[in-house]
Order: sequence, then structure tokens, then C-alpha cells
Amino acid sequence: MVTVTEKAAAYEVIVVGGGAAGLSAALVLGRARRRTLVVDAGEPRNAPAAHMQGYLSRDGMSPAEFLAVGRAEIARYGVELVRDRAVDATVGEDFAVRLAGDASSGAGRTVHARQLVVATGLRDELPPVPGLAGRFGRDVLHCPYCHGWEVRDQAFGVLATTAASVHQALMVSQWSKDVTLFLHRVAESELTGEDLRRLAAAGVRVVPGEVAGLVVADDRLTGVRLADGRVHEREVLFVAPRAVPRTDLLVRLGAEMTETPFGTYPVVDGRGLTTVPGLWAAGNASGFAEQVVNAASRGYRAGAAINGELLMADLDAAASH
Repeated sequence: MVTVTEKAAAYEVIVVGGGAAGLSAALVLGRARRRTLVVDAGEPRNAPAAHMQGYLSRDGMSPAEFLAVGRAEIARYGVELVRDRAVDATVGEDFAVRLAGDASSGAGRTVHARQLVVATGLRDELPPVPGLAGRFGRDVLHCPYCHGWEVRDQAFGVLATTAASVHQALMVSQWSKDVTLFLHRVAESELTGEDLRRLAAAGVRVVPGEVAGLVVADDRLTGVRLADGRVHEREVLFVAPRAVPRTDLLVRLGAEMTETPFGTYPVVDGRGLTTVPGLWAAGNASGFAEQVVNAASRGYRAGAAINGELLMADLDAAASH
């Protein structure tokens, strides 16, 4: 167990990342009267989206509004929040987190805490197709649970990144019966017999050939252009970005990592505790498939567990004197 230091301005908990997971952990800790600091670089994964869905009581709220409400809530309980980037961290008698600080000075302060939560999420790396990034979150989408209802019954395209994109094409067919799978750089031979049978059963058309770009008119997607010049009229294009976990701090601090089909993530227990005592991971820093509501839940769980850890450590210390 990491013990409290006598350093000035030491916190009980530092939370790196001010998204749903980080704010949720901070809310629980603030309400538990823990001296808590949130360090937020202001780069939420869902920033391109106009709204978020599937979060009971918050369905349709914009991500920006959601985060603003969360920041106001944690402030009511004395939680501090700084707009900064954590660039390094070490662990000894406590966790020392170095911040980037002011870009003009090049100097950042170091903050200390007994426990550290890493809730830095991940970033989406899109295929290098011209025009794709500029429309991501609008009519270029990745998650049918997040956006399927809003674009239901429109003409869907699915841009294959691997043969596993067949699964995405099958999933989105629940929201539209007009679905075309563009194989792009995936060879037809990579599709299995089962893939082809399921695609046919779902009514999904399969189009081989590399995608060269998008066709946009009046600021809306109208088609997908292939390298041979053919254009397929489409109103929505689904794509599976490559998830790049932001786990540098966890690696620096020596947390055990594990390879998954969706990237390298820390080994955590059911509460979010890594293999380093006092070091926690929450939200998409701990796994790929955390939607906003799931990330908030994981943050809450970590916050409650941390409070219990701190309480028992202090009681044990008091009892030993």
C-alpha cells in the first residue's frame, strides 16, 4: 500500500483523464471527502460526435454538455481540476505525476498522491481514405449502438479494414436493409463460406475494389468512390477505426500489460486495480469496449474501492501505534 507523503500539496488521489470514467471516480472520491485532483488534457474520444446515446437519463446529450455537467458536479465536493497533460509518473513512497505545464515556460509542476487512477482512454485511428476523418462522427460512423437509430433506414456503406468487418456489416443491417460492404483492401478470398452465407441472408451487398474517397454534396455524404472511378450512392459509411490505447503512464509505472485483438491493455482486477499497488485503470484505458455508461460505471467502482483501500490503510496505521 502506498503511504501518504509529507510533501506540500499532496493529494490522496490523482485522476488522470477527465472523461466519463475519470469524472465518475472523482465524484465518488469527492463525496467521500478525499483530497482529489483531476488532470485533464481536454481530448475526449467522442468529441467529434454531436450526441451520445444509450446512457439512461442522458440519451441524446452532447458529449461536451455531459462533461461540463460532470466538471460542475465534482467541483461541488471540492475536487480540483486542472487543464494539463500528465507527461510522466513515478512511484516510490507515493505517486509523483509530472505535468506538462505552460507551453511557453516549458516547465511543469509535479503533483503527489497516495493512489493514482489512469482514465486516459484511447484514440481512434482511421484508415487513410481521403475525406474520412473530416466526416467522422457525422455521417462516417463506427458504432451502430451509438448512432444506428439516428441514421436508420438510410443507405449504409461499411468500409472493411479487415475480414472482421463482416461482423460490422451484419450488425448494422439491423438498422437498415440497404447495406453495402466495401472490401477496400481486403481480398474476397479472406471471407469464409460462413461470412458469405450470413451476408447473403442479411441482404448485404459485397463490393470488391479499393475505396479512393468519399463523394460529398451540400455538406453531406452522397457516395463512395472506388479507385476505378465507380461511385456507389451511400448516405452513411460505417468504419471500424484502430483503437490506440493511451496507456503510456501505466507502462511507465510498471503495470503488467496484456495483448488483446484490440490493443495492449493493463491487467486489472474486477475493481480496476492494476498489478501495481495503488495504481488503477478505468474506462477505455482498461479495455476497448467501454461505452460512456460503462466507463462511468468503471470509474464509480474504482473510486469506491480506492476510498475503502485508503480507509483501511489509515485504520491499520492508527491501530499499530
